[in-house]
Amino acid sequence: MRPQSARRPGLFALCLILASFAAIMSTVLLLKMPVALALFAAWFAMFAIGKGLGHAYDSLQQGAFDGIRSGLEGVMIIITVGALIGAWIAAGIVPSVIYYGVALIDPSWFLPAAFLICAATGLVTGTSFGAVGTIGIAMMGIGHGFELPLPLVAGAVISGAYVGDKLSPLSDTTVLTASLCEVPLIDHVRSMLYTGVPCVTLATLGFALAGNHLSRSGYDMQQADAVMAQLQAHFLLSPWLLMPILATLVLLALRKPALPVIAIGAVLGVICAWLAQGVTPLQAVTTLYAGNQGDYGTGYLASILNRGGIVSMLPVIAIVIFALGLGGLMERIGVLETIANALTRMVHRSTGRLTLATMACGFFGTIFGGAAYVAIFTAASMTRNIYDRLGLQRVVLSRNVEAGGTLSTPMIPWTSGAVFMATTTGVATTDYLPFLWYHWLVMVFSLLYGFTGFAMWKRPQPAPATAPTA
Repeated sequence: MRPQSARRPGLFALCLILASFAAIMSTVLLLKMPVALALFAAWFAMFAIGKGLGHAYDSLQQGAFDGIRSGLEGVMIIITVGALIGAWIAAGIVPSVIYYGVALIDPSWFLPAAFLICAATGLVTGTSFGAVGTIGIAMMGIGHGFELPLPLVAGAVISGAYVGDKLSPLSDTTVLTASLCEVPLIDHVRSMLYTGVPCVTLATLGFALAGNHLSRSGYDMQQADAVMAQLQAHFLLSPWLLMPILATLVLLALRKPALPVIAIGAVLGVICAWLAQGVTPLQAVTTLYAGNQGDYGTGYLASILNRGGIVSMLPVIAIVIFALGLGGLMERIGVLETIANALTRMVHRSTGRLTLATMACGFFGTIFGGAAYVAIFTAASMTRNIYDRLGLQRVVLSRNVEAGGTLSTPMIPWTSGAVFMATTTGVATTDYLPFLWYHWLVMVFSLLYGFTGFAMWKRPQPAPATAPTA
């Protein structure tokens, strides 16, 4: 609640706030400052500006804490997801998905297969980095052997990886978006399917046409065989190990609470690690906290197999807490209300313009923050009140935030996502950018839905009260 003596931020204060935020977030790029530290530094900039506007420190601090409190459910889900990933890798569940995905490749349909296999890996692991860092490297090697243009192969690999990063309930960005937009996780995923399904279908068709047009004879499966051999050497692989994935996804699809369902999936992973992989019960349980640890040699596959656990999520949790607190501060100062009022006048009740504004705010956060977390926070915090004013459901907001926030990360060359993708695939961001067909399609469909009104759901209106009868 704003004290009576506090002033609303005017144009000068608003410019000062935005300039401070942009300057602090730019240090992520220029000085390689951790995103969490930059967000924490932004707290104190907001404290100073809030004091200048007449707010008491206690009121500002309470605003930050209120923001954090609103996202605690998401924090707990992130912690549980970390435990699940560690257990699933140790159990051979994730390695089995990678192995069978590689085994099913048909060289004549390599590009769509690469896209779909990376998508499946991303859905299981909940991370685009993990999908590209494991199976994506194999896809790049196979594509090189097929003499396909590497930017096109990289486009298929990265597009597929981000299908999982956007649609997987195990993805930290998916959980963060649902938390910041204050919508149930499964409802958020269901909303994204309205753009995800047609875009995955069209992207698959596009890569299939491109692959058939560019395919060459003399296919080389050496890289794929090497990945499969490495997995076979360290894990017992079996289709039965896919059952915990099926059980978890079915429970989530039945709209059971996400936190206990993911916890059940983690417990199933511990049991499989003990019974199938021969680790001791104590080692299996330890993977929930410390993640999977093994001697898998060197390379990206080894690095992705040694991951997961609650510990791996601590940096993400710090970012989430600081982002939520910063959102609460900006809410208390009145920044978000001021920006929302300006955007409301700009959109003129047009859902198309609102969709465009949300995606633009996401790109703003990506450009200045250098990470998906900042983009998600920026897009959600600056536009969510407008959705409420227009009577739109918050799942529409969360879907548009993902389109402009998560998917913009590998498109800007200096962001952490783009640097990782370019380094891992060996293809420059500007070279693979035209072939991120899934990303471009989602953005186009999001705008199309916005301007046509399709899937722009309104909040149900309360039934009018009826006069009592005599």
